[in-house]
Order: sequence, then C-alpha cells, then structure tokens
Amino acid sequence: MFSGSAFPTSLPTCTSLIGTAIISESDSLSLVLLLPPFPLPTLLSLPILPKCLFNPNMRIPKKPVSFCFSLFSPDVFPPAFSSRIRLVSRAFTSSDSFHGKRRGICFGGIKLLHSGYPMEESHGTIVSDMKSPRLRNTDCSSGGQEPCIWSSPEGGRKLDVIGKQIFCNRSLNMKNIVAVGFDMDYTLAQYKPETFESLAYEGTIKKLVYDLGYPRELLNWSFDWKYMVRGLVLDKKRGNILKMDRHKYVKVAYHGFKELSKEDKVSIYGSTLTRDAFDEPDYALIDTLFSLAEAYLFAQLVDFRDNNPGKVPDTTDYARMYRDVRAAVDLCHRDGTLKQMVAKDPKRYINEDTSIVPMLKMLRDSGRATFLVTNSLWDYTNIVMNFLCGARTMDGIRKCNFDWLQYFDVVITGSAKPGFFHDDSRANLFEVEPVSGMLLNTDNGSPMPQVGDTSPSFSVKGPNKSCRVFQGGNVGHLHKLLTIESSSQVLYVGDHIYGDILRSKKVLGWRTMLVVPELEQEVELLWKLRDTRKELRLLRNHRDLIEDKIHHLKWSLKFDDINEEEKRKLTSELDVLESEREQVRLSHQQAQRENHHKFHTVWGQLMKTGYQNSRFAHQVERFACLYTSQVSNLSLYSPDKYYRPSEDFMPHEFDIFM
Repeated sequence: MFSGSAFPTSLPTCTSLIGTAIISESDSLSLVLLLPPFPLPTLLSLPILPKCLFNPNMRIPKKPVSFCFSLFSPDVFPPAFSSRIRLVSRAFTSSDSFHGKRRGICFGGIKLLHSGYPMEESHGTIVSDMKSPRLRNTDCSSGGQEPCIWSSPEGGRKLDVIGKQIFCNRSLNMKNIVAVGFDMDYTLAQYKPETFESLAYEGTIKKLVYDLGYPRELLNWSFDWKYMVRGLVLDKKRGNILKMDRHKYVKVAYHGFKELSKEDKVSIYGSTLTRDAFDEPDYALIDTLFSLAEAYLFAQLVDFRDNNPGKVPDTTDYARMYRDVRAAVDLCHRDGTLKQMVAKDPKRYINEDTSIVPMLKMLRDSGRATFLVTNSLWDYTNIVMNFLCGARTMDGIRKCNFDWLQYFDVVITGSAKPGFFHDDSRANLFEVEPVSGMLLNTDNGSPMPQVGDTSPSFSVKGPNKSCRVFQGGNVGHLHKLLTIESSSQVLYVGDHIYGDILRSKKVLGWRTMLVVPELEQEVELLWKLRDTRKELRLLRNHRDLIEDKIHHLKWSLKFDDINEEEKRKLTSELDVLESEREQVRLSHQQAQRENHHKFHTVWGQLMKTGYQNSRFAHQVERFACLYTSQVSNLSLYSPDKYYRPSEDFMPHEFDIFM
C-alpha cells in the first residue's frame, strides 16, 4: 500500500494512543488505527499494528477491505502519500457505519482518513495502487459492486471502474446539448452473441441450402461466436480476411481459416504500385456486431470450396459466395425469421440493463429532449423497448404496452439509416398509431386529415401522448419535430461506425457517442497487462540500441585506416552484437505474440495491431466524439458534464512528457 519513499521514517507527535477498533460490515472489513506518538520502527514492533500495512509489496485480498488511518496532525503524511488518500470530515453516527455506507469518521473535530476499494474475484490479487483506475467507487447503495446512477443520492462520486468510463476524443460540453438520441439494436438493446448471432448464423445456413442451392452438408456446420471481431475487412475476390492498422497496412491475414505468411501478405497487399483503399465493392467492412456471423460463414465457405473440388461450381467464386451469404442474411431479415424468435423470448437474446430507464429519466429531468431513431419497424421496436423499459407483473412476466414511450419525445422507426441522415432525402414521414401499427400521412410531421375527414383525428391515448411515433422520413423532419436550431446541439448514440456515427458526424455535424461492448473487457485486460506492455517497450528499445551499435560498427569497418588487429576486434564485437540482436528479436516477437493472444487468440487487441492503432480504432477516433462500452454508462456522469479529451502527443513529445 505504501511505496518505499511514500512513508516518512518517523511520524509527527500525536497526543495519545486512543486504541484500535475493527468494525465488520458484511463481507467488508474496516480497520480504524489511531496512532500513538512513536517513531515508525517502534510502531512496527507494536502487536496491535499489522505490519502488512507498511509493506511496499502488500497484496490486496479479493474481498473488499477498507483501511481508515486516524492521526491528530493534518501534516502527518507528505504530499506523495497524502495524495493517495481521500480526506473526509464528517460526523460519525451509528447509522453511517452499519448500513452499507462507509464514510470518513470524525471524533471531536479530529479528521480521520478513509479509503476503500473492493477487488473483483475474477482479477485475483494485485499490488495496491491508490491511483489505479481499476479501483471501484464503493459508496454505492448496491453494496459497492456497481457504480451508482448519477441522479441517485449515492451517485455523483468519482467513477473508478475503467471498463464503464466514457472516453473522449473531442471536447463535448453537455450543457450545449438540447437533445440526446439513441439507436436501438446493439445500442439500447445489447444482444447476446452466443444466442442471437448463433440464431442468425443458423437462419443464414438454411437460406443458403434451401433457397440458394448450396450442399446440405452446410446444415451440419457450427458457429464459433468468439472467433470473429469487429474491424476486420473481407477480401471478396481472394477469400481473405484481414486486420490492418490505421495506415491500411495488413498486419494479420487469413485465407478462410489458414493464416497467411508474412511473405504472402507482402506479395498480395504490399507489392503494388498504387495503394489499395480496401473499400467496396471489392472489400466488405465488418464494422458492426451484426456482421460477425456472416464473416464466419464466409470463412467456412472459402475453406469448403478449397477443400472440396466439384461440390461448389467453378462459376461460384469467392465474391459470388459472399454475395450469396449477404442475400441469405437479407432473406432472414425480410421474412422475420430472426425477429420472431427474439419476440417470443427476448430475455434469451437480449441483455437486461436496469440502468437504461434511470438514465433516460435523468436526461429528461435535466431538460433534454430524448429521441429514438432505429431501422427496425414499429412492431419489433415496441417488443424490444418493452423488454428493456417495461414493468413486470406480479408473476414476473413483462407486460407489453406503451409505457416506455414516456421516456422519449420522438420515436422514428424504419428510418433506413444511413440515408436518413441526408436532409435532401425525399423519404415520406408517416405517423404510427401504436395500438394498431397503422401508418397515417403527415405533412412534414404535422397530422393530416384522412380522406373524407375535415380534420386530423389521430391522438395517442394515455400518459404517452407527449411522445409521437413515426416511420421513415429524414433528419430534417426530426429537427423540425424537436425544434433543433443547430445540429451541434444533438448528441446521437449508436453502435455502427458507418450507419450511425460517420454520416451523422460528417454530413450533419451532430455530436456522437459510439457504443463498443467489447471495450469493457479490453480495458480491464489492458490494465492487468500494463506491466507486460512496459516490458515490451523496454525490449523494443533494447533492440534499437543493439541495432544502432551494429550499424556503427559496420560503418567503422568501411574505413581503410584501421589496422588488422582493430578490424578483427570490431568484427568479433559485431558477431556478438548480431547474436544478441537475434536473441532479443526472438524474445520480443514471442512476448508480442503472447500478449496478442491474451486479447484474442486470432486477431489480438481490438484497438491495436502491434504498436499501431487498428483501422477500427482510427475510425473511432475520427468519427466518435465519445465512446464507451454500453449506453447506460451515461447514467454514471452528470448530464451537464464537460467531457475533455486527453492531450495529444506527437512522437517527438512522447518520451519527454510520458
């Protein structure tokens, strides 16, 4: 808990030894230490003081532990140490100590120091660091295991769960935002890949066999939902699957499920006179979680065609197979195969998130308008949003009604994004009658009388009459319905780089937040492997140093004025350095490979390829003002928060400031 230099060799004098107390709070332990006027060596010899508290290599147990240090002098600890402990002055009452809320304690005006941090069992035991972003805020009504809703009495404290943080690429002052909008699928509704993607995969296989004439052997195939990741690029012509860095250099490549060698990658993608853009129509971008099943199926078909000559007609090349997969996926969506199964049992396919409703309430209470823009039609949207926001009946079964509409000002279904974001789109806007699903004509959102009527008669009954539901239209209709004066007043939250974020950012200038569910696990692992990353940098620097020495020696050997003895000495030294360089190179490559596999055994870290940002990370940086692991993380921050990005560093600045 203490670094060697953080704790003073002797302590300032305290008045007297008051005593020690141990207070048990369920699974947590609060230890109050009132230190006497003894120097540190004497303190360590006292039986009442656990020596582990002063061990620089102290290891934190898995269960939550809170240590309270009490000293009469406010100057006991030097700045290096005191910056690691939160100083709290608060009266101590019996109700404070035994009702799940641990606070600083004050006896007779004497300030006590308090710090608490629970550790999750899945992360085992780590060396203590009070500045760690992994540490959780324990002052929560849920017992310290989850962050608190900002608008709750326990909320509004520092968020220390790095996997739930909102990360900022461009400054965004929420006070300037008057409307917050959401996509539904994979944004508000997070689908379970092990069930939903498997369902999509099975439906696509059946369409390929029964509708498009593929061999029945495909029906025996299975789906590994963990294999594919976002940010990959499919080479339709060659049957390859690529992962590249932000400069569009291919770093990882597979033909089907066979990894391509470095030489193959260079000969195919690095030996051309002009750089390939890796865009449509020859390439397909896997930038949404919906695409993972079709990417996996494409890889299976590539292997099947290569290993089974004659079973796939010669006229069916890799590009044709990809088009067939896309056609089969579209058939599944058009005939309702997927959505009917989800509608029957939403809990099987969609993650429950009890923070969504409090988040929406918080935004509306703060004076913001909220809206929903989804490509799904009204019937499916109502089922999914009921599951996410609807109340349960006494027997635990969810009621399907329209209560969830109270959390929105406008709902637009069947939006046909990304075309929706073009103001010049001539798509008609229809109003939806929620009960029947009937579409009614509107004049740019204004109700229109039906033929034979003298005035419009449509109105939504019940408490949701303030929310209007539409289908189609374009962003101009939405701006008018919400009385938006400037596009920069809108924050839109989605999961799809191209469908949600890129167009709304580049075309409209909306502020954007990208939902990246994979991020939570990735940043947790990054934190766990932070020492490994430092070791990799040291190995890389060591390689550079050795190579510089080798280059210097080789240059020295070019001069004619050195004698034979000196030349033999330099040559011998050069041989040693080259041998050392090879050993360090192999060690560095092996360490890189092991680190790569810890994130994903095939594709590695989502946001990186080696030392460069991945193409996906580059897109996130370019088009998303904010990004986070799940939409409800908005509830952990003030609705008026000013999000500020970290400082950018050029390579010439990095070693100086970092």
